[in-house]
This record gives sequence, structure tokens and C-alpha cells, in this order.
Amino acid sequence: MAVGVIMPRQGQSVESCIIEWRVKEGDTVKEGDILFAYETDKASFEEESPAAGTVLKLLAQDGDDVPCLDTVLVLGESGEDISSFLKEGGAEEPAENATEETAEAQPVAKETAASAAATALDADITKISPRAQGIADRQGLDLSKAVPTGPNGRIIERDVAVLAQKGYKVTGAASGAYRGGAQGSGLGGAVTTRDLSALSAAVPAAVPAYTDVKVSGVRKAIAKSMHASLSQMAQLTHQSSFDATAILAYRKRIKENMEKLSLPNITLNDIVIYAVSRTLKDHADLNAHYLGDFMRLFSSVNIGMAVDTERGLLVPTLFGADKLSLADIAAKTKELAAAAQSGKISPDLLSGSTFTVSNLGAFGVEMFTPVINPPQTAILGVCNITYRQKKVGDSFVTYPAMGLSLTYDHRAVDGAPASRFLKDLCASLETFDILLAI
Repeated sequence: MAVGVIMPRQGQSVESCIIEWRVKEGDTVKEGDILFAYETDKASFEEESPAAGTVLKLLAQDGDDVPCLDTVLVLGESGEDISSFLKEGGAEEPAENATEETAEAQPVAKETAASAAATALDADITKISPRAQGIADRQGLDLSKAVPTGPNGRIIERDVAVLAQKGYKVTGAASGAYRGGAQGSGLGGAVTTRDLSALSAAVPAAVPAYTDVKVSGVRKAIAKSMHASLSQMAQLTHQSSFDATAILAYRKRIKENMEKLSLPNITLNDIVIYAVSRTLKDHADLNAHYLGDFMRLFSSVNIGMAVDTERGLLVPTLFGADKLSLADIAAKTKELAAAAQSGKISPDLLSGSTFTVSNLGAFGVEMFTPVINPPQTAILGVCNITYRQKKVGDSFVTYPAMGLSLTYDHRAVDGAPASRFLKDLCASLETFDILLAI
């Protein structure tokens, strides 16, 4: 019995997904085989076949944005009636579409026939219309790749347009051959298709001036969010730094006893997140969402942690960070980062944050302006460690200074409260041993 395979729903906030097929109609699949990949605006997944059978019908095209829970594929045995699925997923395409497909296939047939003719009659003199020659000269097109579709095998304007679309270029020296600038092997020294092919092979292909790369769903989502953030908020950034001696010494002790105490790898970023989660409890306006007519102040601190992935920047949420121990935060951050980088993270873990931490210290960034994730009211940028001097008594001592960049929405928070948070956070990190005891 034929069965329909639906587009799964990954997370409550996801309404549709972009589909990419791994099978085609007529393929035989086993239970567990991958039928298609699908992508939300944040993550990608693969759908396995629920049973063995034949792919009877694909009800969507590659790249379609398919609503969740819609049927996208019919699986069964060859010859089964699938009319009910076609009514659900869309009727067969009208005959005019088939006509279009046939028309589209004709140039391919023409190209094959023309190629065969060029091979068999490579002693014939190349024919080209003056207009097509002018376009080819101006654009530096390789006429040896042209497939003549004009009368009597003549290269015409639409043929050189195809060359331009495919990026078939040739150097100026080689293009001179098309205008009689090279000795040909045809009658009277005329240049033939054989001469053009040999000349093209001898001339290195020109390097394309640019490459167009399709923008991914993740990049579109990032662009939309960042544009909304900068165009709709009054953002301001404060830069500060603190003496990182205490957290560096603490991390060193942790690393020395990590195996004995069965602790996860606790990074400086984990320590900063821990301090942020505790400090925000006294600064409610920064652990909030600005929603136009009102502010939503949260009782728990849900930290968004910016993660660099191959698909773009993702921000998974560390829920209830203010209630987690430092060891728990270290373990959870590793788990979330791995899920984000694999591209398999649930969309539900990419929302719900009340404050974001973005760390660029590993790249040597000394200060930057992080952009707020709407509707949050603030984001903290963590910078690298530089060495500075400060006066202690009558002498100067060198100390490791870690930079912090706080961007806040001035519609929701004034400069003084934002500065107080940054000052309190620096103090918490400089006396981290005491913070752990609270």
C-alpha cells in the first residue's frame, strides 16, 4: 500500500523547510535510507524512509519551501494508484508544461546534432552573423564552443548569448583567429571549426571575474535579524576591561585537578558566562525583552551563546544559567556548541534567550561592537587578553587585562544603569573566588 512521507516539523516555531532530494522517482529504497534533506532558517536535517519500496512520486522540487506536515513523497509498489496523494500534494502538471519541457529539451538535441555535425564536417568554414560576431568580440567569447542554430549552420545572436551565460571566454589574441587573424586549414586558408577547437585548447581559460554564490537560509535569517536590530534600535556600546589575574589562576587550578575531580574542561568563556548569569540578577533591565509598549523582565537568566558554524552564526540558548553550577555551564556550552556546529540542533534551542554573550577573544579582537539580538536589550562582547600596567604603591606592575564590550538598547536602558552592570561584572570577575561562594 502506498504511503505518503510528510515534511517533519522541527520545533514549535518552524512553519516550513527548504527541501533537497536524495532520491528520484523510480528509485528503490530500503527502510532507513535517506529520502531528502530539509533546512530551517537555523539548522538542517535528513529524513529516513519509513519503509522499503519504490519512490512513486515527488511532490516538491529541489529548493522548494515546503510547509511542515505537507506530503512531499509517495512510496509504494510500482503501478499502485496514487491519485489521492496527487490531489493532496497537487495534480499532475498540465500538458502545456510538458510542451515547455519538450521545447526546453530541443536545444539539447540541437546541440548534440550540431556537435556531431561539427565533428563530421570540421573542414567547413565557420559561419557567423555580423551581429553575433560583434557581440562575441566585445565580450571576448570563445566561438569554438558555439552551437550554431541559424540557417545553414550559421552562428547567430542567441548562440553567442549561450556562450556568455556559460562563461566561455577566450583571450584577445585567440579571438583574432575568428576574424581571420590565424592561418586556417580550410580552403584558401580559411579558419575551420577544427582550427578554433585547437586554438581554444592551446589558450589557457580566462579566470572568471567573479563567482556568484547562493545565499543560504541561515545567512538570510542572520541578515534579516541584524538589519532589524540596527534599524529599529538605539544601540550604544561601552568598552571596559578588568584584571583577569583571578580567573586565569582559577582556571589553571581547575586544569591541574580536572581529571581527579572528573570536571569538564572549564574555559574562560564559561567563567564569564557564569559571572554574567549571577550579575544580571541585580540588573533586570538588561535581562529583558523590549516589546514596544512594555518591557518583559525575566526571573531566570537564559544566556544566548554565539557559535561560529560552517552555515553561519548560530546562537543556542543556555536556559536557566543562573541556576547552573560552573561545571554544569561548562558541560552544557560544549553540548550546545557541538549541536550547532553539526547543523542538527533543534530550532527550539535557538530561541528564548534573554541576554547574549559573544566571544571573539580567540581571534585576537581587542574591542568590537556586538549587535543585539532583538528583542533583547543587551549583548556582551568578550575580547582577548592584553597586558597593561597599573600603579601599585610606588611602582607599576603588569597585569592581564580582558576587554568587555557591552551594547545596549538605549530605548530600554540608560547609560548609567548599563555602566553599573559592566562595572559590577568586572568586579565579579576580578574576585571570582568570592563569587563562587555566593
